[in-house]
Amino acid sequence: MLPQPQAEEAMVSSFNLTERDDREDEKSDEPGSGFKNFLWHGGSVYDAWFSCASNQVAQVLLTLPYSFSQMGMLSGIILQVFYGILGSWTAYLISILYIEYRSRKEKENVSFKNHVIQWFEVLDGLLGPYWKAVGLAFNCTFLLFGSVIQLIACASNIYYIDDHLDKRTWTYIFGACCATTVFIPSFHNYRIWSFLGLGMTTYTAWYLTIGALVNGQVEGVEHSGPTKLVLYFTGATNILYTFGGHAVTVEIMHAMWKPQKFKYIYLLATLYVFTLTLPSAIAMYWAYGDKLLTHANAFALLPRNGWRDAAVILMLIHQFITFGFACTPLYFVWEKVIGMHDTKSIFLRALVRLPVVIPIWFLAIIFPFFGPINSAVGALLVSFTVYVIPSLAHMLTFRSASARKNAAEKLPFFLPNWTVMFVVNTFIVVWVLVVGFGFGGWASMNNFINQVDTFGLFAKCYQCPPRVPGAKNH
Repeated sequence: MLPQPQAEEAMVSSFNLTERDDREDEKSDEPGSGFKNFLWHGGSVYDAWFSCASNQVAQVLLTLPYSFSQMGMLSGIILQVFYGILGSWTAYLISILYIEYRSRKEKENVSFKNHVIQWFEVLDGLLGPYWKAVGLAFNCTFLLFGSVIQLIACASNIYYIDDHLDKRTWTYIFGACCATTVFIPSFHNYRIWSFLGLGMTTYTAWYLTIGALVNGQVEGVEHSGPTKLVLYFTGATNILYTFGGHAVTVEIMHAMWKPQKFKYIYLLATLYVFTLTLPSAIAMYWAYGDKLLTHANAFALLPRNGWRDAAVILMLIHQFITFGFACTPLYFVWEKVIGMHDTKSIFLRALVRLPVVIPIWFLAIIFPFFGPINSAVGALLVSFTVYVIPSLAHMLTFRSASARKNAAEKLPFFLPNWTVMFVVNTFIVVWVLVVGFGFGGWASMNNFINQVDTFGLFAKCYQCPPRVPGAKNH
């Protein structure tokens, strides 16, 4: 058995060798390939940071003011910070488990050339087939509905620019547009998209903040939240969902040239995201108060002008990017199921990926409930996928003294021993099961069922204002 420092050195050397080989394969002698690689092939620490920060908030940025109206200002702020820290911690656990799995496999001379490691494979390698099945079921279902939510958001947002078509028709159109993500091979190829996506959410967040402050408080504004437990926990689970976007952590890590450097990237991304989510939600709730309870999309309350139209268009593009982020792991799973994952032809892979988009499109048309669906997904899927399962998996992987002694990664510098690590993980499991899944599941499903009762399935235009003949809405 190699001593710990030598084992870590061997693992790092193996990782670097593997990724260097991958980079060599990606290079081309064609004219202009340098510029193409600069835009298309990303694998640095900065690429990973942009991917995490860009993917963490998309349409949910527009629903956080709605959550504040359900919970009240103080609870909204506290829970954003709390779930941001919890999400960063479990993303850290996922990164540790990925490194442990990969180091063990590469010591067995397993090659991952032309193969993208995914979360369910990490669970399989470390804990066995039952954990693989659980991880696969939760992760795929979450990513499926995460993609559905992006489509719903596209239709909801474009309606505030052009209301000549109803939201259901816009869902048809954007479903076809988002299907083009089948041509993006992997997370290596999201470099320019991640950079642009973060710029788009940054603009939108500060537009919401400044727009709310400039327009000021509406006449007779009230801030009565929280008024009902069901609304309080619905809002709380939307925030849990906000900081649970790391279902694609393993795929982002695998796209890195040096994945062992990922450990604190998600935390740094979250700190930046706080500068977007907190000011915008606070300002919107301050300006519009309880009116947000019936307007899940923040765009609905801001006056139409060029600034708002720009924000809507930028969010539409960003939702296309986020759809790709959520759907790409599903593409990988489907490719592996049908034996096409090793295929190098982009066009052939795109063709076999198309069936994945069809159920997403269909579900977005059935459940067009922008806002409430976030909370339901947060309580029932995110709670397990990115909070409970990683915490339990980490504890079980390192439950034996020999596993702890030979761990590929040491404990973080701020934890004195493994006991504290297990206490923190246990707290997360209990908290999320009771508050996130238990109370959050009860509240979000009640709210979701209420939306179905009010608007019905296949709602043609969810939360659309009544049309006035001869007048333009918004």
